[in-house]
Amino acid sequence: MTGLTFSAISPGSSRQLHMHELSYTLLSDGPADRVLIPILTWLLRQHFSGTPIQSRWADLRPLPNPPSALYERIQVCIELFRCDLMFIHRDAETVSLVDRLNEIGNAVSQAARTSASLPHCIGVVPVRMTEAWLLFDTTAIRHAAGNPNGAIVLDLPQLVSLEHLPDPKDILRRLILSATELGANRRRCFNVASAIQRIPEYIDDFSILRTLSAFSNLETRLRPIVADLTTQP
Repeated sequence: MTGLTFSAISPGSSRQLHMHELSYTLLSDGPADRVLIPILTWLLRQHFSGTPIQSRWADLRPLPNPPSALYERIQVCIELFRCDLMFIHRDAETVSLVDRLNEIGNAVSQAARTSASLPHCIGVVPVRMTEAWLLFDTTAIRHAAGNPNGAIVLDLPQLVSLEHLPDPKDILRRLILSATELGANRRRCFNVASAIQRIPEYIDDFSILRTLSAFSNLETRLRPIVADLTTQP
């Protein structure tokens, strides 16, 4: 299985959607990656115009024995979070996009062996990290930093370089702290993680991300799933 495109549906399962509502679940590497939800919701709205979209983040941490293997996490997620579509996130980090998608595809195949019914599943792999998809809007960063009228120059990376940055998370962290324009002592108390989660709240249009290979790849792989979900039984 290549992992580049996969839509797992068990034979005979009732997964056709009448488009009254679309529900999706994000299974991510960690809680910080919940920041992907507004981006994924925006993407789905480009393809499901007028359809209410319900999103959930799969938090498996409260479970008595949270699974660690990816295929086990997918299995548990299927049981606890019924949905039409599951986004399975992994950062690329030092692994290629194709290899990471293969890893997700193989995990979905393993999960399918013991799960009675799978929703449509699609891998989400930002290159290199989720934070790279937030490094394009100065205004949003200023708002998230609590200083929308700040005057300090924020030196954002060029869009064409985002997928080549070794540590987008560190760059975004430093930009947010600069945007606060706080003194050294108050910066140490500033909650950067919460600020990062707020950035998408101040962005209405993520279409600029289509210039990034990983995001464009995601939308390409989403299209056949959209076609299947919108087909009337």
